[in-house]
Amino acid sequence: MKKRMLFVLFMLSSWVSAAEPVSKHFFTGVAIGGQDTVAYHEQKSGAAVDGNSEFTFEWQGAKWRFASQASLDKFAENPAQWVPEFNGHCANALSLGEGLVKTDGSVWQFFDDKLYLFYAQKGLARWQQGDYARYREDAEAAWNSILSAP
Repeated sequence: MKKRMLFVLFMLSSWVSAAEPVSKHFFTGVAIGGQDTVAYHEQKSGAAVDGNSEFTFEWQGAKWRFASQASLDKFAENPAQWVPEFNGHCANALSLGEGLVKTDGSVWQFFDDKLYLFYAQKGLARWQQGDYARYREDAEAAWNSILSAP
């Protein structure tokens, strides 16, 4: 019986890890704290916009929420256009080699027309005040390493 359970867990973990990792709540599966990822792109600054459970789209093993049907439809047409870099994981943590740190979508900014989320204001401040281009390269290298890991 134990061998069967281990096999099932192994198969399940292999299946789950087939998609790129998304910053999502462990129990609910809701991505980036339930924030509307399309709204970031439409407003470019300000407070994050809460999504509504009525407007939910499943992608990459996560539930993405939107403030309206229009936002959901835009996302559904081309999710890759709207998702934050690193699927919403903290860009600063990746740049520091700290691995995948989930975010709640409340701390964010565009750098060179790409959306980045941060675990805390301190990480965003580091990018704003420092060499964000180098930090981005470090984060991308870490992300690619994670994606290529067996």
